[in-house]
Amino acid sequence: MPYPFPRDALPTPALVIDLAALERNIAAMAAFAAARGIKLRPHAKTHKSAEIALRQIAGGAVGICCAKLGEAEALVDAGAADIHLTSPVVRPDAIARLAALNRRIALSVVVDHPDTVVALDAGVDAPLTVLIDVDPGMLRTGVASAEAAVALARAITASARLKLGGVQFYCGSLQHVPALAERRAALAERAEYLRSVLAALAEAGFAVSHVTGGGTGSFAIDAELGVLTELQVGSYVFMDREYRDCEAAGPGFETALFVDATVVSVNAPGRVTIDAGLKAFAADAGVPVVLAGAEGRYVFTGDEHGAVIGAVPPGLGARVVLMPPHCDPTVNLYDRYHLVAGDEVIGAWPVTARGCST
Repeated sequence: MPYPFPRDALPTPALVIDLAALERNIAAMAAFAAARGIKLRPHAKTHKSAEIALRQIAGGAVGICCAKLGEAEALVDAGAADIHLTSPVVRPDAIARLAALNRRIALSVVVDHPDTVVALDAGVDAPLTVLIDVDPGMLRTGVASAEAAVALARAITASARLKLGGVQFYCGSLQHVPALAERRAALAERAEYLRSVLAALAEAGFAVSHVTGGGTGSFAIDAELGVLTELQVGSYVFMDREYRDCEAAGPGFETALFVDATVVSVNAPGRVTIDAGLKAFAADAGVPVVLAGAEGRYVFTGDEHGAVIGAVPPGLGARVVLMPPHCDPTVNLYDRYHLVAGDEVIGAWPVTARGCST
């Protein structure tokens, strides 16, 4: 179907971007970072899209983050040239892929164990920048103490091919603390811990000037606290129900990502069935929010279906617009984004790195 065409004609379920809202979100975060002299390196795990990544870079970002090698490879093939990998790379086959990518672009990667330093040093054939991943208390990745950070810095600087590029500190578990005061207090306490790690590194002779981290729920507080020099924000481009439910700490961002669905059954009183179920939304953060086309609450009813329950249900064939509960894994369920301007579909973008989980 040639563009533009009416949004109501879009086959459902469909992943939809309000292009103007997306562009305003990209510009707002870039302006925030520039005004405070903080580098911006958005996390592409949110959108997995070369088109969005390149727009973020054109808007002022120094590069992008990727969670996985596969994401980075897909985005490099589409034009990205400066990437930081936020997860450790340890398998021999993955290190070989990392080495190949390192020959193509400006690349950095985190490490959190001396054995990984040894493996990377032996596995790459060109200088590679590595950052010490510091665990903020999530027990996911990262060194668990200042002493471990110093030992890792010594291992990195003793290697032949690796360069110590800084520290990563991402408080992921604090991004969705609903109350702003509680979130700020928790982040401030973690920032003091990070300062103690940086002080230990400096005392040992490793003056670290590059500290990357932060997210959509913490970026403004992180800027106030003044420890991070680079922001890894991701979900701000889209927003979702999880972030809508949190008190904002900085500039407001618009909802730019939606799932369009269609009412396919109206036979039960007070409820309708729509064609968007567990295969249309990531369910780890609860249920989506009904935004338009109906009034009521959504419930999952199966792989292919959901229900909207309300006093005045819409009719058969009606279009229903929903806000995803968690944007990142929802995006990974789709092959493409449909771009809308008002009530018209004006184009489509591939989800470039969909399924790139290795």
